Amino acid sequence: MKASIKKHAATLMVSAALAVTASAAFAEKWDMPLAYSATNFHSATAAEFAKCITTGTGGAIEVVTHPSGSLFKGADIKRAIQTGQAPIGERLLSGHQNENAVFGVDSVPFLATSFDDAAKLWKAAKPTMEKILDEQNLVLLYSVPWPPQGLYFKQEVNSVADMEGIKFRSYNNATARLAELTGMLPVQIEAAEISQAFATGVADAMVSSGSTGYDRKVWESLTHFYEVDAWLPRNYVMINKDVWNGLDEAQHNIIKGCAELAEYAGTWRAVEYTQFTLNGLRAGGMTVGPAGESLQGELKEIGATMAAEWLENAGEDGKAIIDAYNSMQ
Repeated sequence: MKASIKKHAATLMVSAALAVTASAAFAEKWDMPLAYSATNFHSATAAEFAKCITTGTGGAIEVVTHPSGSLFKGADIKRAIQTGQAPIGERLLSGHQNENAVFGVDSVPFLATSFDDAAKLWKAAKPTMEKILDEQNLVLLYSVPWPPQGLYFKQEVNSVADMEGIKFRSYNNATARLAELTGMLPVQIEAAEISQAFATGVADAMVSSGSTGYDRKVWESLTHFYEVDAWLPRNYVMINKDVWNGLDEAQHNIIKGCAELAEYAGTWRAVEYTQFTLNGLRAGGMTVGPAGESLQGELKEIGATMAAEWLENAGEDGKAIIDAYNSMQ
C-alpha cells in the first residue's frame, strides 16, 4: 500500500524484462479463470495483471482472463489449477473453508471490520496460507479484499426474528452457518448466478459487499441493504506449483512484480469502490444504511458464536493467526 511497494515492483519488472530473451516460438498461452463479471473490480485488476505478465515477458507468456465463471465455475477454479486444467486463476479464499478452516479466517464475523484491520489479519494469516497452498500444489501470487459485507433483503428487517424462513444466498461455510443461526434457509449460489437467482425467487437475501450488489443490479429484485461491516473477505490469485517451478528466474520476477502491483491497485480499488457502490445502490432505489441497534446486537452475539466455532475448527494454526493479529492491534 506504500509508494515503496510500487517502486519495488517496477524495479523487479524492469530488471526481469531485461533478462527475458524468449522468442515468440516459445510463447505459451495461459487461460485464467475468474468467477466474477468482467466489470467487477477484482476481474478488472486480474485483467491488468494478465496484461502486465504478457507485456513483461515480451509475449512469451500470454495470459487470457475468462470472467463470469465462463471457463470454470467459481467452486471449480481451485481444483482446476491444482490438477493442471488451468495454470492460473482467481478464487474467493473462504470458498475452501470446508477443506481447512484456516481458509475462512477472513470471514469470521466482526473480527476484522475495516480495511486496516483486514490488512493486519492478512499479514498474520499469509504465512500459514502459503504453507497450506504449497502442500496443495499451489503458489499464492496476490490477494485483494472485498469491501465490508452487509445484508441484502427484499423487505425491511429490524431483528433476527424477521429473517425466519428467508431464502439466503450462501457461498461458503460462514454464510451457510450465518443462515442457520438466524433461521434463514441457505441456498448455494455462485456469483455469476446472483441476478437470476433473485429474479426467479431462488433466493431473497444475501450477505455481500456493495460492489457485488452494484455489479449485479440487485435493486431490480431487492429493496434494502444494511451496513453491518461483518467482515472483508478476500479473493486470491494462485498458480499451479508445477507451472511455477517450470519458469525461469526472470519470469518469476516479472510475475512477482505484476502481483505486487495488482495487490496494491486492487486494494485501492476496493477502498474507493466502497462508497461509490453504496451510492449506486441508493441511485437504483434501494434503502441503504446501518442496521438498527437491536439487529446489530443480535448479529454480534451470533458472530461471537461463529468466531468460537471457527477457532475450535482451525486449531493451533487458527490460534496462532489470531494471536499474531491481536498483537498488531
